[in-house]
Amino acid sequence: MFRRIVFVLIIASSIQLQVVGAEGSNAVENVIFMIPDGFSTSYATNYRIFKGEELIFDPLLVGMMKTNSADSWVTDSAAAATAMSTGMKTNNRMIGVTADGQEQKTILEASKEAGKSTGLVTTVSITDATPAAFGAHVDSRKDESEIASQLITKVDVLLGGGKFHFRSESSQHPEQATLLEVAKADGYRYVETRNQLLNKSSSAEKLLGLFAEVELTPVIDKRTNDQPSLAEMTTVAIQSLNKNDKGFFLMVEGGQIDRAGHVHDPVWAMNEAQAFEEAVEKVLDFAKENKETLVVIAGDHDTGGMSVGGYDEYIANVEWLREVKATGNYIASMLNKKRSNITEVMKEFTGITITKQEASHIKKAKEEDVAIAINHIISKRAYIGWNTHVHSGANVPIFAFGPSSNLFHGHLDNTDVPKQMAAAMGISFCDQ
Repeated sequence: MFRRIVFVLIIASSIQLQVVGAEGSNAVENVIFMIPDGFSTSYATNYRIFKGEELIFDPLLVGMMKTNSADSWVTDSAAAATAMSTGMKTNNRMIGVTADGQEQKTILEASKEAGKSTGLVTTVSITDATPAAFGAHVDSRKDESEIASQLITKVDVLLGGGKFHFRSESSQHPEQATLLEVAKADGYRYVETRNQLLNKSSSAEKLLGLFAEVELTPVIDKRTNDQPSLAEMTTVAIQSLNKNDKGFFLMVEGGQIDRAGHVHDPVWAMNEAQAFEEAVEKVLDFAKENKETLVVIAGDHDTGGMSVGGYDEYIANVEWLREVKATGNYIASMLNKKRSNITEVMKEFTGITITKQEASHIKKAKEEDVAIAINHIISKRAYIGWNTHVHSGANVPIFAFGPSSNLFHGHLDNTDVPKQMAAAMGISFCDQ
């Protein structure tokens, strides 16, 4: 009996080593890190129900990730992204520096030093906390003009919102009126519409695309086609970065999943998750053909404490959200000054007839809380609960595909992620 057990263990170990060897046999030239901001297991489950089938990246699940920051069990996006970019914990609100203010090299910067091209793509401002933490070092995430000035010195492709912050004056280049002019003078091809982005006539190696003053329009609220989708921005970024024979590092963020969670908007969250999944599909298509690309997918934290089911019922009605045609913010913008048309507007955009009590609740809400009041009515119909307007400390799932994907198996800390990426690429990083 003992011999049989030993024999089985030897065979199992042999198989495991072969699998690891197969996953890690090819050199990793490119790393694409995809961050669905605020996306936890509850978001994944609700989106799976919303979609009506498994997610494209469900088969790639390899583990779970801890998200705490240096000063709290509940991280903000700045500290979370800093951990995932530098391999070091920091305090909430700090970008690319340790808790005592020491700058830390990021995985993007290490990739750049290794001769690789670099890129950041997001649906929010390119100077927002998550993209900022990969290419900037500031004590406060609010210093977005300084973040913008740092990003254009080291990142080859920048696509997202944040045009407002590039209109700031450059202290390092007083001869240029704005950071946007500095970027153009430094060789960036600048685009600000979808058509300009998809026009491949330029041979410029660096690309700056700013498609909104601050953040792109939520997918479900788009009424024109002047802004690119996350999938389109990601595709163009890969095409541009892939010209480098030494490879590239690209971070892609679905930033508005988080925005939806903060205001308890399940419709916004599900549609942004869908847009993120479409970008994942484009990335996986590239990685499957390229064979030298590691893809890692992980949210930075949970936002809103979303639940699957709620209100003391064993029910989830997430499928119904497919019928809703706009975010709570958009619906609120359609109300007249006295909000007397709330019943008609809710019927038009959600298909539901709200009760007198619900209508009264919306009418009495403070101006800044109208959209949240609408979102709570929609959430209750879908049996989706929420427990905070900020983040929770829940662990998040991590997915990986391609060579060296085995490095991300298990229960990881968020600081492990960039270290394993560097190990996969064989580059010097974080005292390795």
